[in-house]
Amino acid sequence: MLMRTDPFRDLDRLTERFLGTAARPEGMRMDAFREGDSVVVELDLPGVDPASIDVDVDQNVLNVRAERRTTVSGGDSDVLIAERPSGTFSRQLFLGETLDTERIEASYEGGVLRLSIPVAERAKPRKIEIRAAGEGSRKEIDV
Repeated sequence: MLMRTDPFRDLDRLTERFLGTAARPEGMRMDAFREGDSVVVELDLPGVDPASIDVDVDQNVLNVRAERRTTVSGGDSDVLIAERPSGTFSRQLFLGETLDTERIEASYEGGVLRLSIPVAERAKPRKIEIRAAGEGSRKEIDV
């Protein structure tokens, strides 16, 4: 389904989580789970304008990019505390061959980007018919 193949990216993501800065914001938090015949990926993007979210698939790599602009105008304002990261966020997911990348659906609600990726028909379990030799009877088994 989803493949995790880059241990160095995982280390970078862990470092970003604890040491994210405005110049390099912390990464998008993500949950992934199976729901029926789809894999669902939910990414936290609070305060992001939906128009700034870009999702694309190149072969089996899903790329998500979003931008959150700072709310501090900088003119006459004196920043007292600035903990909310702003800037460009990005995340790559390596999708397995068993997912149908042509039928991905995306929605954004309450600061959460939800991607629903269907399992490809060729990867779903199917019945195989077995005929007994010399008999007219048939039997089906699950594969």
